[in-house]
Amino acid sequence: MNMKKIVEYRTLLNVTKTATLKELKTIYRNSMKDFHPDTIENPEERLEAEQKSIAIIEAYHFLVSVAPETAEKDKAEYIKTTSTSNIADFYYENSVLYVTFLDGNTFEYFGIPKQTYIKMVNAESPSRFARRHIYNEFLYRSASKLVAAE
Repeated sequence: MNMKKIVEYRTLLNVTKTATLKELKTIYRNSMKDFHPDTIENPEERLEAEQKSIAIIEAYHFLVSVAPETAEKDKAEYIKTTSTSNIADFYYENSVLYVTFLDGNTFEYFGIPKQTYIKMVNAESPSRFARRHIYNEFLYRSASKLVAAE
């Protein structure tokens, strides 16, 4: 998941990064009404609507997971984890840094420049580096809750 994909999700739902959860839900519901496959007779149009509805569902769930309200709700736990727990493991893929902490929480950080990741790998203490240069600088979401929800 890169920043370009996040922009695509926002464009698909026609929202800004400051959209509230209520706004996202309303837009999501209205979009699903417009593109629900069960309301379309033509097989080709139905297939197109299925693909569009899958994209809308994916965009909605992702944008909810990174919404300011979601971050605010989980902020106390996030601060506790990032300030008191060291990193158990981390990896980087397509501008996303995945960090698992010793307390069991996992977070994804988006838009991490490769150079920043290389500096983290080479840092004497990746945990200290991340506290200073990543945790409060980049868009993130809890990946722990995603695993628990599945």
